[in-house]
Amino acid sequence: MKAVLSERPGPADLLKVAEIEMPVVTDDGVLVRVRAASVNPVDLFSLTPVRHFMRRVAARGKPRPEVIGHDFAGTVTAVGAAVTQFHVGDEVFGAHKGAFAEYLAVPESAGVVRKPAGSGFEEAAAVPVAALTALQAVRDHGRIQPGQRVLVNGASGGVGHFAVQIAKTLGGEVTAVCSTSKVDDARALGADHVIDYTREDFTEGTQRYHLLIDVAGSQPWSRCVRVMEPRGTLVITGASALKHSAWRMIGHMAATRVAALPGTRRALFFVAGIKRDDLGTLAEMLADGRIRPVIDARYPLCDVAGACRQLSAGHARGKIVVNVEEAGLR
Repeated sequence: MKAVLSERPGPADLLKVAEIEMPVVTDDGVLVRVRAASVNPVDLFSLTPVRHFMRRVAARGKPRPEVIGHDFAGTVTAVGAAVTQFHVGDEVFGAHKGAFAEYLAVPESAGVVRKPAGSGFEEAAAVPVAALTALQAVRDHGRIQPGQRVLVNGASGGVGHFAVQIAKTLGGEVTAVCSTSKVDDARALGADHVIDYTREDFTEGTQRYHLLIDVAGSQPWSRCVRVMEPRGTLVITGASALKHSAWRMIGHMAATRVAALPGTRRALFFVAGIKRDDLGTLAEMLADGRIRPVIDARYPLCDVAGACRQLSAGHARGKIVVNVEEAGLR
């Protein structure tokens, strides 16, 4: 089968499409014919020196090439002997390491659920990591309550556009922060208020928020605290941190946590966990229209490097999808 491999750290142009062996399906696993995938900042982490060093340590020497990618949607083509929840022919989606490939083996209990019948493969593949991050940021770490004022900084990107929708679904009054060209998009997603950051600095406003979701990673604590309620919460997502260098991310988080300690306002950082129950929640939201992914661009599997370059530029409107069926490889 064809797969996208990362062999050494560097720019996305170093990624290569190669022929590798089909994955082995364990007794508790399913084999998925991947129809579509999507790109996330965590996939760019595979290209960093930090990730390469981790792989060298784990391999105790030169590591083998790594199949990258996480988000996927496709069709089950084989199931292990102990699998009870899936059958051959089921259409599924989820998140699991190695998704930029024609086939992917996933444990039944891991990040895979049935795809809503009314959703296409590209639509479903755009959901997992970004929407999981948004769901866990707003619901679990932000602890949103109905009627609370929520601001999403970076509201038009992969995580941000889901955070706007999920915050609205959970009863929040949502303010979206984005650039001029994306103001109408934010309103279409359900934002109650939209701030164009090229014309207005939200930290200089008079409104106070119970919850700030910072996907853009553009404001220090000293400015965010100006617009937070006395017991408000700032949640910095892993997506924002991965846009920057590891050292910058560590420094930003350390400074934010230390600065927040003396007061009643909370500041925290997290990287989303791939939880099957949460994927099930997202599948329900996708099925009934409470969330809808915005797809900015589509790339074939043979040009995952191009998809990664566009993501790295930092101006994507929603998600960037990889169409494996139109890979141009067969």
